[in-house]
Amino acid sequence: MVRKAEKNDLRTLANLAVLLWSDNSVYELADEFSEIISKRNTQFFLKFENDIPVGFAQCRLRYDYVEGTKTTPVGYLEGIYIKEGYRNKGYAKELLAACEVWVKDKGCREFASDCEIDNAGSFHFHKAMGFTEANRIICFTKKV
Repeated sequence: MVRKAEKNDLRTLANLAVLLWSDNSVYELADEFSEIISKRNTQFFLKFENDIPVGFAQCRLRYDYVEGTKTTPVGYLEGIYIKEGYRNKGYAKELLAACEVWVKDKGCREFASDCEIDNAGSFHFHKAMGFTEANRIICFTKKV
């Protein structure tokens, strides 16, 4: 089952999200999600297997420029994760489909995403889900 996440799901979301975004703590993510879950431009979805939360997706509406798109707003996949042991069952595809329905209902005609240049698993997932590569960039920083 896939369903929209609600305020009472913050801890569940954060426990899953920390597995994807490990440079954060569960508490930091729960606080961040608490702020954004009530906004109308972001939606979280949870995937359950036998009442066990096994994955999540976060999508939002973006009104800024999104590489490779021509319309606004653009639906944007901010993150998607399925726990080890539950992968290769089509669960990420179900979560993505829920995100796509949500952004279509919000008036979007395009959906976008990104991944780290060296994340082969994410790259192959995006390609398998029908995404077209728009560009590759390398970002730089330096202290001044």
